[in-house]
Amino acid sequence: MKNPLDKIISWYFTKNTLPYWCVLIADSLFVFLSGIFTFWTFRKTAVLFDFRFAVLYTMLIYTAFAIIGFRVFRTYSGIVRYSSFVDLMRVGYGSLLSMVIALIYSVIAEKYVCCIAILSQTETVVTFCVATLLMWAGRVMVKNLYDVMVSDKRAMRVLIYGALSGGIGLAKYINSQNPKKFLLQGFISHDKQAKHMLLMGKQVYNINDNLEDIITQKHIDAVLISPLRIDDFRNNQQIQDMLIKVGCKIYMTQQAKEINPNEDELDEDSFHSMQLKEVSVEDLLPRQEIVVDMASVGALLKDKRVLITGSAGSIGSEMVRQVAVYKPAKMMLIDQAETPEHDIRLMMEKEFPDVKAETVVTSICKEDRMEQIFRDFKPDYVFHAAAYKHVPMMENNPSEAVQNNIYGTKVIADLSVKYGVKKFVMVSTDKAVNPTNVMGCSKRICEIYVQSLGKTTDKTQFITTRFGNVLGSNGSVIPLFREQIKNGGPVTVTDPRIVRFFMLIPEACKLVLEAGTKGHGGEIFVFDMGQPVKIADLAQRMIALSGAKGVKIEYTGLRAGEKLYEEVLNELEGTKPSFHKKIRIAEVREYDYEEVSKEINELIATSKQYDDMATVKKMKEIVPEYKSNNSVYEVLDK
Repeated sequence: MKNPLDKIISWYFTKNTLPYWCVLIADSLFVFLSGIFTFWTFRKTAVLFDFRFAVLYTMLIYTAFAIIGFRVFRTYSGIVRYSSFVDLMRVGYGSLLSMVIALIYSVIAEKYVCCIAILSQTETVVTFCVATLLMWAGRVMVKNLYDVMVSDKRAMRVLIYGALSGGIGLAKYINSQNPKKFLLQGFISHDKQAKHMLLMGKQVYNINDNLEDIITQKHIDAVLISPLRIDDFRNNQQIQDMLIKVGCKIYMTQQAKEINPNEDELDEDSFHSMQLKEVSVEDLLPRQEIVVDMASVGALLKDKRVLITGSAGSIGSEMVRQVAVYKPAKMMLIDQAETPEHDIRLMMEKEFPDVKAETVVTSICKEDRMEQIFRDFKPDYVFHAAAYKHVPMMENNPSEAVQNNIYGTKVIADLSVKYGVKKFVMVSTDKAVNPTNVMGCSKRICEIYVQSLGKTTDKTQFITTRFGNVLGSNGSVIPLFREQIKNGGPVTVTDPRIVRFFMLIPEACKLVLEAGTKGHGGEIFVFDMGQPVKIADLAQRMIALSGAKGVKIEYTGLRAGEKLYEEVLNELEGTKPSFHKKIRIAEVREYDYEEVSKEINELIATSKQYDDMATVKKMKEIVPEYKSNNSVYEVLDK
């Protein structure tokens, strides 16, 4: 049961605000009592009793002067529980004005009516200083009481990573939340000079301090990462491992708009468009934020007719969203997976109702259907993301890999030339480089075909984009590991040495769009994927972040066609710079279209016999660098 004080406090804070006259009366009372207290301090009790009426008259007049200062600076207009530094400054200015008026009055009055100016000038100054301190203290106390009252009992004790780099704005934001979800306990700074400083009344710790002990001693539940320090935190694996080890949660901001990395500070309002969320392993992978000039991309796509194959896949669906933002004249979205394509239709109707979009369930291998679509739709841009991508599946089904990936690409590319498409952009993979599996080789043959085709025409520019794994894509290791951890393990990793490159799906799609719209034709654009990630380390981190106990890692051995290390260039290729520092242009061997076309037609014909060995043998003839790894097709390399 609540005690009377708790009931009063609870009643007060359930009110919206106090009426302004209540604040004005309270401040006036502070001034009145401060004068009496000051006089008593300077003159002692006996003198105060003898001159009690003169003191009362003087303080009534001084209180009236104080009300003038309060009125001029509107010290009573703020909501006390939300008092800020600005509110305290207004109180100070109001008191200063009142004190000046009182001093002028005391100089005049002591010559004529000293009985109503009993306080000396020193006592007058002290009176208003004490009153100011009391008014400040009252506001701070109410604010602190309110903070305690509205704090969720489950609010987490937190440190902010990045004291002077967005950290202050983040601290103000979490302090303004109602109810409070986080209780600020301090800052972590990279500035050596900031060590042992206080910010907002909280200790600043240096990044080189023994943070593990500090977190343990202060019972820290979580660390919040300033938006301006996210890249630095992602690349500091040591502090990540320490936080995971001590069981400290990590929160990052998901912002609605891109933040300029050159900013020194963010104000509190900047955080209202953001959402603090607990990190997943994807957030912690070492990489740098990729900034793309999407405005120039959008200008090229606006009012154009855009066709996207594989529109329901991981890459294709994100490209649909990013293209739709720029109001193309119409979109043609093609995928053979019915349910995911239906989801894309619903997404377009909900999020982009003003964009005309047609969703078609069909295969890119149906040449007559594709012909009809190109003839009726007449696309300006084609983004070709449709492909079979799972390495083990294609290793067991090479004929399907040829017919879908290679023949399907040939159909779309040929129709793009026939119907005057401005640009054809193909999504390829790092597995096409020195391929060791059927899937990678099929994509390399697609690259060869579209590049050679592009040299035969001036009407259509053919552009290829090549990158590695995208985080969270369908069938990737992260969703698989997450499900395995949820089920109690084991987490299956093929080999302790295996490494992969990773990129966020939205970032990959932005680079595809920029490369596609700004390329001049014939290029194979290679994306800078950042640092490679060891899959075993990734699995260990996911287990640690999940908090699951007893989950083991099991090594199952390399799958058929799988590499230990992916590449984005083969040993005979070099690169040259492009319009974006994260995009390079591969200098690859060029092929004669007539020869390539003849070889591919033979390959397609062979695939229809469904003789796996014969199909793969023909693929190896077209791509001599294709050497099978851990596969039944290794016999063809001898």
